[in-house]
Amino acid sequence: MTFHVRVVSPPDLTEQLVDALAADSGVVNVVVIAGSARPDGDAVQFDVLARSANSVLGQLRALRDDRSGTIAITSVDAVIGEEPDRATKFGLVQRDTSPAWDVVEAGIRANAVYPPSFYALLAIAALIGAVGILTNSQILIVGAMVVGPEYNAIMGVALGIDQRDRRPVVRGIAALIAGFSAAIIITLAFGLAIRWSGHTPAPFELGVRPVSGLINDPNLFSLVVAVLAGIVGVVSLTESRANALIGVFISVTTIPAAADIGLSIAYASWAEARGSAFQLLLNVTVLVVVGALGLRLQRIIWRARRPGTPSGVIPSG
Repeated sequence: MTFHVRVVSPPDLTEQLVDALAADSGVVNVVVIAGSARPDGDAVQFDVLARSANSVLGQLRALRDDRSGTIAITSVDAVIGEEPDRATKFGLVQRDTSPAWDVVEAGIRANAVYPPSFYALLAIAALIGAVGILTNSQILIVGAMVVGPEYNAIMGVALGIDQRDRRPVVRGIAALIAGFSAAIIITLAFGLAIRWSGHTPAPFELGVRPVSGLINDPNLFSLVVAVLAGIVGVVSLTESRANALIGVFISVTTIPAAADIGLSIAYASWAEARGSAFQLLLNVTVLVVVGALGLRLQRIIWRARRPGTPSGVIPSG
């Protein structure tokens, strides 16, 4: 993988920055446009291979001062004419490069935001899940899991714990509590409306609720799936594997549990409501804990595998 980096450098630091970049074999295509940045600075652009991303970004942070702007990083989808990295040529299993931690953390923080659409999507996902529970439709339950945006908040909390930063932890937990509470209340209102209107599906009315039974009965397997999903989620984020991340959304029982709480209360099924509440709390807690531990463990593993840091390079992560 290759990253394209854009940074505004104070003129008196540009030469030092370019020299540092030139010393790293993983940096190519360095372009400097003197005096082109505003209010006062030089525009510096370059491409960096993934194996050098952490050390190079560490240098950029070390060289920045109060006059510097932000560092913009984009992933390069393909490079024509690039020679394969020698580190990936040996053996059946390729030797991976360390995740670019600045990019990983920036992506998690960018997604851990809570505009009105965050709460709206949670509510809509819960309503879809409620319909799936009422009609015993597993397809609708899967759809509700994919629509729900709660994993972004969960990883925002996990990153805050990993970095010992209280603010994102508090914001994320508050957003999850508010979002799931709103989803439960809306689903409760929907369930009451369906019950009072007489449109409750006959099997659900008779207690034939296989989908609901899977949700409101947390057990050892619920814990195992939550732990495995948490591990896959962290690896997916650090290695930019979007397909695997979709599988995480479909694996964890968060939105369906919130929907089942609202429906169970609407139909006075108190034992089922308690079971679903425990399922929701179990999944969210496990995902947060595994997320934080997974981030920390990966940092330790990659730090141990790193062969060494070139002279003058400040390591990141």
